[in-house]
Amino acid sequence: MTKHLKDLGAYYFYPVTGGYGKSGVPDIIGCYAGLFFGIECKAGGNKPTALQDKNLKDIREAGGLDLVVNEDNMHEVTAILTAWANI
Repeated sequence: MTKHLKDLGAYYFYPVTGGYGKSGVPDIIGCYAGLFFGIECKAGGNKPTALQDKNLKDIREAGGLDLVVNEDNMHEVTAILTAWANI
């Protein structure tokens, strides 16, 4: 996953809540071409929790891109970010 973000030149980080941050924040937070994104990573058929869904919705409603990524669609992230940024 991070290889795709590195290859694009996106800024990204893994927020660590550890009791001090906001729960439900996506696994990867970043910016590409001036556009904010949040990516929730799930293995197999796992789905985001209700709190994770709320945070993804909040990102989307604020104008950012929210993605839920697993093994099946992780290779599409580059195309999605590039299309979203109109590059």
